[in-house]
Amino acid sequence: MTSSAQKPDENRSKRKKDMENEASENPQLSSLDKTDLTLSEGSQSLCKPEQLEKVLNEMNKEITNLLSRYAHILSERAAMDASYIQELDGILNEARTIENHLKQKRESLKERFTVIANTLQS
Repeated sequence: MTSSAQKPDENRSKRKKDMENEASENPQLSSLDKTDLTLSEGSQSLCKPEQLEKVLNEMNKEITNLLSRYAHILSERAAMDASYIQELDGILNEARTIENHLKQKRESLKERFTVIANTLQS
C-alpha cells in the first residue's frame, strides 16, 4: 500500500525534474511557463492563498501586458492605415486635376483642328 502511494510522488518529482531541466535548457521561458512549473509542484504549495494570489497576480500582469502591447500594435496599424487613406485621397485629387486639365487640352486641340480644317477647305 505504501509503495503505491510513493509512485505518484516519484512521478511528480520526475515531472518536476523534467520541467526544471527544460527550464534550464531554454532560458527564454515566459513567466506563464514558470507559473505552470510552480503550479505543477503539487497541491501542497497551492494551499497557501498568498502563493496562489501571487501567481494569479503575476498572470494578470502578464495578460495585461500582452493586451496593452496588442492594443498598441493595433493603434499603430490604424494610424498607418489612416495615413495611407490620406495619401490615396491626395493622389486621387491630383489625378482628377490632371484629368480635367487633359480634357481642356483636348477641347482646345479639337477647336484648333476645326479652324485648320475650315481654313484648308476654303
